[in-house]
Amino acid sequence: MFSVFNTFNSSALQILIILSLLLASAAQISFSSSQSNSNSGVNVWPKPRNFSWPQPQQANLLSPNFSITFPDHHKYLSSSVKRYLQLILSEHHLPLVNPSSFIHINTSAPPLLTLSVTVADLSAPLHHGVDESYTLTIPISGGAADLAAQTAWGAMRGLETFSQLVWGDPSLVAVGVYVWDSPLFGHRGVMLDTSRNFYGVQDMLRTIEAMSANKLNVFHWHITDSHSFPLMVPSEPELASKGSYGSNMHYSPADVTKIVEFGLEHGVRVLPEIDSPGHTGSWAAAYPDIVTCANMFWWPDGVDWADRLAAEPGTGHLNPLNPKTYQVLKNIIRDVAILFPEPFYHAGADEIIPGCWKADPTIQSFLSEGGTLSQLLELFVNSTFPYIVSLNRTVVYWEDVLLDDNIKVQSTVLPQEHTILQTWNNGHNNTKRIVSSGYRVIVSSSEFYYLDCGHGDFLGNNSIYDQQTGSGTRNGGSWCGPFKTWQTMYNYDITYGLTEEEVKLVLGGEVALWSEQADPTVLDARIWPRASAVAESLWSGNRDEKGMKRYAEATDRLNEWRSRIVARGVGAEPIQPLWCVRNPGMCNTFNPVG
Repeated sequence: MFSVFNTFNSSALQILIILSLLLASAAQISFSSSQSNSNSGVNVWPKPRNFSWPQPQQANLLSPNFSITFPDHHKYLSSSVKRYLQLILSEHHLPLVNPSSFIHINTSAPPLLTLSVTVADLSAPLHHGVDESYTLTIPISGGAADLAAQTAWGAMRGLETFSQLVWGDPSLVAVGVYVWDSPLFGHRGVMLDTSRNFYGVQDMLRTIEAMSANKLNVFHWHITDSHSFPLMVPSEPELASKGSYGSNMHYSPADVTKIVEFGLEHGVRVLPEIDSPGHTGSWAAAYPDIVTCANMFWWPDGVDWADRLAAEPGTGHLNPLNPKTYQVLKNIIRDVAILFPEPFYHAGADEIIPGCWKADPTIQSFLSEGGTLSQLLELFVNSTFPYIVSLNRTVVYWEDVLLDDNIKVQSTVLPQEHTILQTWNNGHNNTKRIVSSGYRVIVSSSEFYYLDCGHGDFLGNNSIYDQQTGSGTRNGGSWCGPFKTWQTMYNYDITYGLTEEEVKLVLGGEVALWSEQADPTVLDARIWPRASAVAESLWSGNRDEKGMKRYAEATDRLNEWRSRIVARGVGAEPIQPLWCVRNPGMCNTFNPVG
């Protein structure tokens, strides 16, 4: 049931696919009310850029001997095809809304026998900016469908789209369908913090698989922090053996390889982050001499907030004045670059807390001689940035390194061609500040894209909760509350207020799950389906062909998509009662609420 396609001359094939994509682009076929019914139960998430399924919509049987032909000399595409073939033949998805009320099921038509996959450039690596476009044609006459893509990674996106157009038992497939699709943004990610609480490898693989289904393509792995150092670094093994939560909470080099390879098989880049110089308290178990204010109480009694030692419980910053700091850190950077082929290296550099550095005697002496904390950070960056770049990596930093009010470097320290900044504060304002300075940006606004917000603080004796009035202090208690609903995430426009040239510097966005109050028991529900909402916003936008926000229409489709990924093994939380799905439109409103 699995066949291989490798007979086309590669030059002729490339010309054929380029012509196909050009014709598709020129056609500009888009969704309209006459072409698509969002309540039909059969939809694609994220919504394709251009999709045609003319009325009356029709479906034919999928042959039980259905096969996929493809160029077989790309190991990751081969793996993807095998996986999708099994899914397509065995899923038998049952939509929440019965499609037979909207779609003509033509059981007398010839069944669909084959999907033919053609790829113009099989050598294109999975790097930022790779072409993920594809065209998909499913003829009304049955026989063979065609999927054409510029790269293997675009073919994977098209395979996912095709899989969502198959449903039922026996399996039916939408026919008379034409799709041209390509993402609006090249960087569409999920960030997971595995330091504050540990996640097993299978949890991460399940997350990556769900990301691929949603056409998200970057798994930003925030591996280490002050709380634990779970990565077993070959040249610095004591960091994990002493700084992790235990021997059963390590990521070995073999684990990393498994995760990275799994990501490639699913078209998902794995972007490592080793945060420093802040957020490094866990390093002190192995190297106490290179970490300042380690294992100290984070906010001593009677001390002003401005003089605290950490942003939250868990203290420790690397000491930029200790030469051993760079010996250890360069060993880590080198090994991480070997373990992770991803061309981006996330170096952190967020939340440098003045009190932590000031607690160290050598830094106190440096400051007494006229030095500044910003000069300390500049020394640190100048001692690490060139080394990361020498390993053919582009360096990603959190925005603080350039925008913090107290401790930051000058822009001359960070060459724009080698630097990307990830923004998390002040919404559109900080995005504007970054791109207007000429830097590329990844948007992760805590006001819109933080998945952990609204679940309260994790301080054990926080007196703000001792109240009898139910006043909703601090929007649920967390610093970034309230909870970010899927609608909030879906409607966020990451390029709002930017000029045409500035928009070009926005690489895309990431939702972020910090794990102070998350672990494997809640992982799926924290991420999904809210990350699905962002996935569509970053892939095809949040507006319809008339420029109107489409979140009301998206609700019906997201209900269906959430149901499908739950059936695929993802514990996504519900967004509405099932009654709303069974009674279309009855859970909407014509009036502003609140």
